[in-house]
Amino acid sequence: MQYLAEGLRLPTNGLDYTILAIYFVVVLGIGFAARASVRTSLDFFLSGRSLPAWVTGLAFVAANLGATEILGMAATGAQYGVAVVHWYWIGAIPAMVFLGLVMMPFYYRSKVRSVPEFLLHRFDKSAHLLSSILFAFSAILIAGVNLYALSIVVEALLGWPQWVAIVVAGLFVLVYITIGGLSSAIYNEVLQFFVILAALIPLTLLGLKRVGGWDGLSDSLTEQHGADFMTAWGGTGIGDANPLGANWLTIILGLGFVLSFGYWTTNFAEVQRALSAKNLSAAQRTPLIAAFPKIFIVFAVMIPGLVAAVLVPKIGTPGSDLTYNDAIPLLMQELLPNGVLGIAVTGLLAAFMAGMAANVSSFNTVFTTDIWQRYVKKDQPDAYYLRFGRLITAVGVLASIGTAFIAASFSNIMTYLQTLFSFFNVPLFVVFIIGMFWKRASMKSGVWGLLAGTTAAMVNYFVIYKQGIIDIPSDQGANFVSAIVGFVAGAVVMVAVTLFTAPKPVEELAGLVYGTEAPDADEVPDEGDSAWYRKPALLGWGAIVLATLCYLPYSL
Repeated sequence: MQYLAEGLRLPTNGLDYTILAIYFVVVLGIGFAARASVRTSLDFFLSGRSLPAWVTGLAFVAANLGATEILGMAATGAQYGVAVVHWYWIGAIPAMVFLGLVMMPFYYRSKVRSVPEFLLHRFDKSAHLLSSILFAFSAILIAGVNLYALSIVVEALLGWPQWVAIVVAGLFVLVYITIGGLSSAIYNEVLQFFVILAALIPLTLLGLKRVGGWDGLSDSLTEQHGADFMTAWGGTGIGDANPLGANWLTIILGLGFVLSFGYWTTNFAEVQRALSAKNLSAAQRTPLIAAFPKIFIVFAVMIPGLVAAVLVPKIGTPGSDLTYNDAIPLLMQELLPNGVLGIAVTGLLAAFMAGMAANVSSFNTVFTTDIWQRYVKKDQPDAYYLRFGRLITAVGVLASIGTAFIAASFSNIMTYLQTLFSFFNVPLFVVFIIGMFWKRASMKSGVWGLLAGTTAAMVNYFVIYKQGIIDIPSDQGANFVSAIVGFVAGAVVMVAVTLFTAPKPVEELAGLVYGTEAPDADEVPDEGDSAWYRKPALLGWGAIVLATLCYLPYSL
């Protein structure tokens, strides 16, 4: 197992621990306060579909602010340079806008409680069961990433034994989700969003000051790594060498389309937040509201990674005892005084807890409603499923502890997560997108598309790439290629199976395929939803325009 370097112990004192203790008390307080609103299984799994858009929007972006965002994206910045912006302005914003404007009406109006349940209505039980199993498995793997990252950071920074860090963090997540359900997770994610920003912003500003501002940072890294390290598109021509090990085609298709849309539109850990909104308009606005802070968060995670690459030029190389994942802890040690250090440690723990809570809460929903209730224990009283949901939450946390050790073999956890997304999210996306826009797609094509996409992505990564059959410069580049291969394989198999199997009756496709009207398509929006700032289309296009303007300086 790879730990953070022993030299990264932080000089924490009583003030820092007091701030940390206050945060944990508030987290548990929110969980107990949310308990009063949990009376049914719908309250537990989807907050009774009652939350306002601004709450679900902030929770939507906070659910992604886990190990991926904080340690992983800073590590990616230290390893690959400014190319990390691709994961935001190409690899997130367009897909978030597509989810809000195009896919949320299908999800919300169909009254499904999860993403796999949509496949049950559009295809059949086999596609539904397979997608439920794949999602539940991937959710536990991803939750384990957050728990692993949290434990090694706490052990190295605060000196706690790793098992203590795992038990304490897992216990807190377990308690506030079990007590308050999704509402507890979402309101805590809103709190965690602001705590995380309070930790990252000082780190970013002080880091820039240490290396002489943006000009000093750019000059140092250009001298160390070449000009392409400080540009988004430099050296990405087909056949050219660049730090990322990917060309413009694999970036746009592999990351910008397949991985991005696969994650943001079908990952139930994110979609669940929008499904908990009080009406369709609020559900559509959820990912669009989240898109605006997402545009700027890249600076708060990329810049610390770049600064770490200046302060420790050998970071992540065989000659250094620091991995790329050490970028954020390194700057915390170097730059932050006590008090601010306590906020930063709290923010780091909040990030991991948000990521873990999002995946555990989505896991308990899918396992309870899509697997247990549908195929194991049917037609039980609602109180039974509420009790079982709380029980399976504990099982999910325990399983996450086990999967945390799988992440230990990756020095850049972002690479590991992108690998998981190419295996599980991409095949799910191809089935969704074809089923949603092609009426003829048959019932049996869904399950075969999932199987083909997942298998092809795994074969490309573990056989073609790992065995050196085709030379791909980096793990990230291999992930982009695996995503493309999985998407194409799934699409081809779906078309082929459709040609030889029966389509779903047209009358059963209402509200499930683009161009068909849902039974409640005449839904009346809440009072005030006609205001300009409540219109999803304007919010969506505004996010894309703003992201494009931000991107211009990096595209040169």
